[in-house]
Amino acid sequence: MSSWLNKLERRFEPFAISNITLYIVIAQTFVLLTALMQAIDVNQLVLVPALVQAGQIWRLLTFVAIPPGFGIFAAFALYLFYLYGNALEQYFGVVRYNLFLLVGYLLTVGIAFVSPTSMATNLFLGGAVFLAFAFLNPDFTLHLFFILPVKIKWLALITWVFYGFTFVTGGPTEKLGVLAATGNFLLFFGKDIIQRIKTGRRRVEQRAKRQREREDMAGPMHTCSVCGRDSNADTDLGFRYRTEGDQEVCYCEDHLPPKQS
Repeated sequence: MSSWLNKLERRFEPFAISNITLYIVIAQTFVLLTALMQAIDVNQLVLVPALVQAGQIWRLLTFVAIPPGFGIFAAFALYLFYLYGNALEQYFGVVRYNLFLLVGYLLTVGIAFVSPTSMATNLFLGGAVFLAFAFLNPDFTLHLFFILPVKIKWLALITWVFYGFTFVTGGPTEKLGVLAATGNFLLFFGKDIIQRIKTGRRRVEQRAKRQREREDMAGPMHTCSVCGRDSNADTDLGFRYRTEGDQEVCYCEDHLPPKQS
């Protein structure tokens, strides 16, 4: 992690909130329940920069408390968010995990004011936390619809493809939205991603080198007794053996002698 982020972490430490994911889930659960009872208007909570500029400052915070949905799977989504967030807090530590969320929040708010009349979502919460958890735990298995087991790395790949498609085909607002949803992930994990790519390339090169060494030590499987060509040098060349006296003699297909009558 870069040195400037380490410095920021030290300055931010007195303000960090332990188990912050739980508090976010509690807030979203409260909004979910009160909205289902029609005791609250969610439209009064969403982030609309133009309304913030008109004096509705609370929207800068309340949009974070909007749940990921209001259907039957909302509770499951909240549970997963808590699971992912809690795991990230253990991985990062309290301060750095708080910074991870804060950077996503600031990117979302900052980009929202580029288009003041549009509504901004808290996609940075679920999206970035999900991608970070999948990056650290690629073989974690989810059961879709409580039945179908799927490794989380494949769901993350689908998410990245969706983000990439949206970024390429979408307008300026959509492009900025993708950056808001993924910016903190790329900032915190970019160095690790580059390192994994380099490590993977080295592993492939080392594997190929070991294979060549094994082939050199073992020697070719077939060598023509006439021209000296072998199966390592020419993998498409065919070889045949003939019994001559007490020995099996190898010939390539170009120098195979005719059968004696």
